[in-house]
Amino acid sequence: MFSTFQAIILGITQGLTEFLPVSSSAHLVLVPWLFGWSDPGLAFDVALHLGTLLALLVYYWRDWLAMAASLVTGDRGERRLLLLLIAASVPGALIGLAFEKQAETTFRSPILIGVAMGLLGIALWLADKYGPSRRSVGDLTLLDAIFIGFSQALAIVPGVSRSGATIAMGRILGIERPDAANFSFLMATPIIAGAGLFEARKLVAVGLDAEVFWGFTAAAVFGLLAIAGLIRYVRGRTYQVFAWYRVALAAIVIMIAMQRG
Repeated sequence: MFSTFQAIILGITQGLTEFLPVSSSAHLVLVPWLFGWSDPGLAFDVALHLGTLLALLVYYWRDWLAMAASLVTGDRGERRLLLLLIAASVPGALIGLAFEKQAETTFRSPILIGVAMGLLGIALWLADKYGPSRRSVGDLTLLDAIFIGFSQALAIVPGVSRSGATIAMGRILGIERPDAANFSFLMATPIIAGAGLFEARKLVAVGLDAEVFWGFTAAAVFGLLAIAGLIRYVRGRTYQVFAWYRVALAAIVIMIAMQRG
């Protein structure tokens, strides 16, 4: 049986881990797996993603309004950013559609999730430690956006992390830490919106209940806190703590999975 308490915990988990570079998909698989909770179902998963979409829109509404207005006003900087975000979104959308079935079945193995968590943690550590911090979002080229888009596509495997992969690629390309996070979150908006709206029919089909409401609310509130908190945190600190968290969690998950057989 799936309870309201479990719904709130999973909503908090989704809200925090969608934007911190630690993989929300991995945590949403691992938390029920570790505690033996029943599967809340796809409709609940859709509600969580719509909650994080709301968090993105609340935090970045001015940015999206400025980009939309640039189509009329001709603001070159905002229009260029919009085009870069569109280009960066294409690889993830195409690969997500191509491997949708595998993402819901094959890719959800705890061992695979643990390996992906660990490898991306090491990649994030190396990229953040050795990546130069000399460029801003305004310096991104179309090729840069495509590279970041392909890194986002790797998040089809739970454990990779959409934000982790795109932030790591941004750091490899020399993007400053706060700008790497901002571009990562902006480019997540159309992907989450597209996937959420595409799957929303499942939520409509089963209807809303208390668990869906509380999961959605928790994901939205804690997602907003995670966005604001991470942007503030990396203005004066590195991503190293998230890299080592990933490696430590990967080791724990692999050990538990091997013990359980």
